[in-house]
Amino acid sequence: MKAAVKALLSNVRSQAKSPFHADFSYESDDCDERTLLYRHRKQRGVNIGSWFVLERWITEQPFRYAAAPRQSDLDVAKGAHAKEILENHWDSWISANDFEWLSAMGINTVRLPIGYYHLCGVDPSVLRGTDFDGLEHVFGGAWHRIVRAIETADRYHIGVLFDLHASPGKQNQDSHSGTSSPVISFFQTQFNLQLMIRILRVLVSSLRSLRFDHRPALSNVVGIELLNEPKPPYPAALQAWYKNAITEIRCLDPSLPLFISDCWMPDTYADFVKSLPPSAAPICLDHHLYRCFTSEDISTPAAQHSASLSNPNAPTPQTFARVSGALEDAGGNLIVGEWSGALNPSSLLGVVDERRERVQFIQAQLDLFERYCSGWFFWTYKKQYPGDSGWSFRDAVDTGIFPCRVGLFPVKLIPHDHTEWAGRKAVARGRAAARHVSYWTQYPAHYEHWRFEKGYDQGWEDAYYFLTSGVFEHGSVSELGLRGIWRKKRVCEHVLREGRSDNLWEYGHGYQQGVEEAAVDFQRAYC
Repeated sequence: MKAAVKALLSNVRSQAKSPFHADFSYESDDCDERTLLYRHRKQRGVNIGSWFVLERWITEQPFRYAAAPRQSDLDVAKGAHAKEILENHWDSWISANDFEWLSAMGINTVRLPIGYYHLCGVDPSVLRGTDFDGLEHVFGGAWHRIVRAIETADRYHIGVLFDLHASPGKQNQDSHSGTSSPVISFFQTQFNLQLMIRILRVLVSSLRSLRFDHRPALSNVVGIELLNEPKPPYPAALQAWYKNAITEIRCLDPSLPLFISDCWMPDTYADFVKSLPPSAAPICLDHHLYRCFTSEDISTPAAQHSASLSNPNAPTPQTFARVSGALEDAGGNLIVGEWSGALNPSSLLGVVDERRERVQFIQAQLDLFERYCSGWFFWTYKKQYPGDSGWSFRDAVDTGIFPCRVGLFPVKLIPHDHTEWAGRKAVARGRAAARHVSYWTQYPAHYEHWRFEKGYDQGWEDAYYFLTSGVFEHGSVSELGLRGIWRKKRVCEHVLREGRSDNLWEYGHGYQQGVEEAAVDFQRAYC
């Protein structure tokens, strides 16, 4: 498999000659094996809310001297003792013990919300002309603490997804977008739009420097989310900005996965991802799922919430299936960047066993995400005051509402010789191929079922490469997560070897089944 991964990392320039082929070029010195595993494995994570972008409902303490209305980072920065308060908070809110605990839980990635002003320690000019102009002395110490967070996460083999939670002018009306003003002006001026792209360039360049110039080299940044929960005046305004931002970032790091919000319009933004030029790295669509805010949420019993997520014919699972399939066909993937176990009290009225209902609600979400998503991130890791198992991951685990571990933890020695599982693969492939042939026999046409078998073999081997990589000593094993880009790449390679065909879909179907059944085989054999 080492040779196979090197092939995936190498340039395949000849593919660009055909309109079918994307230029899936990975520079070998740009995306090494460790980086690839971090970025492309299945991500099971938490948001570390209120570490850098403060939210008062999560942590009250930093707001004690904030300026009125005492709800946002800007309010804290304009209050008394701001620099001291923020730096003490940054240094104490999360420690190495937290990352160690998360790793033992099977959490392999954290989503880290930051604001553009947290980058002024790298480039003070990012604040000029913004609401945070003149506050470099308050936020200048943030960046080296962010670097320290990446270092600590890497020590426990935890990836970091950067989430731009606050943009110049605000991309939504909430106070977690930097200021307490309800006015959204990000989309109103070219100054804000262009400045945010420059800020993203600063961030990407700084993260690349951590990979190539920092000691130790840090390979655990899994991607960047360009904007958190933007609320544009109309979709085209955001999509035009997305296109410009993606183009600029791809020039700096063509292999970096990028994450974009779906603005709670998953089909619309899946179509947008499909319309983008082919790329060596995926665009991941981020959907946020909560069931406690709307009037419909409030009036729906907890059991019905769980059922609506578990029933494959219900609207939400249908949407997840449709959107994830469309994204994977385009070389992208679906993630859930925020979700929780929170239910409105009205949803629990008359419930006999509240704990049981909460457990089922969380499990229904996990099952949905595991089936259709390349990753998920619980909001939030912890709160200042314990006792909220709906919103605090730590409390949810401690009270047994959340499973004690996620992911695959082997209990048997994992061999690194593929002959160990070659026999099981042959049996599984034979069964899968028989099912495939039997199904399509109902629809007489010209088929090339041998392509299904080749796709199955390749999917199985790619899945086992992740499962047996052995690169990370801590936590759960890695699983192939960003399947869309891998499947698309493998289909292109298959065409180069075997030629074009109207039946390439059979190779793709085989690949997907091979990936899925290899994970099941691994779990049965070693976990």
